[in-house]
Amino acid sequence: MQCKGFLFDLDGTLVDSLPVVERSWCHWADRHGIDHQDVLNFIHGKQAITSLRHFLPGRSEDEIQSEFTYLEQIEASDTDGIVALPGAIELLQHLNEAHIPWAIVTSGSVPVAHARHKAAGLPLPEVFVTAERVKRGKPEPDAFLLGAELLGLHPADCVVVEDAAAGVLAGLNAGSHVIAVNVPTGSPRLDEVDFVISSLETLEVHRNSDGNVTVSLKM
Repeated sequence: MQCKGFLFDLDGTLVDSLPVVERSWCHWADRHGIDHQDVLNFIHGKQAITSLRHFLPGRSEDEIQSEFTYLEQIEASDTDGIVALPGAIELLQHLNEAHIPWAIVTSGSVPVAHARHKAAGLPLPEVFVTAERVKRGKPEPDAFLLGAELLGLHPADCVVVEDAAAGVLAGLNAGSHVIAVNVPTGSPRLDEVDFVISSLETLEVHRNSDGNVTVSLKM
């Protein structure tokens, strides 16, 4: 695969935050008498505000925003157990050393995303796109389109790296290459992605003399 830059999701792609995400949402679900599994089956890869609107139909936007603030405070303050996923730090450091552009494009809000990024000890991205910066969240392509624009790249020249079905769809809808990492079995349109992998450690990235980047899988 040939590209010029990378657009990484954060949670589940670069950072293992699953225990925190599930603790926070289950705590919220208990406040409203909602089944834990119903919530956990829906939320992954989506903006929190989207999930809140889904589970609280008929509530006013003021009520939704109040619930969002409550949930955001819980998620931003709970970083216990958050770690970088295997290969994440090494890959990002390699991109920096090779002068290959990359961005983090997440459905999380600024407080939540920055807290998890810091807890995992990841290198700082040149571009950090959070939920506040787009009107439509994943699976709509807006966040990845913005990430590519801020890197000064065409979406077709970018590789989206995602773990959630909604994120994979967003990357494909943006017209980008897509690498699916530990995406749930049966996720839609997986036959359209470039690589389906179980770990970032399997990726090999090389910057060519013409400035293009070759991405392959380690043998």
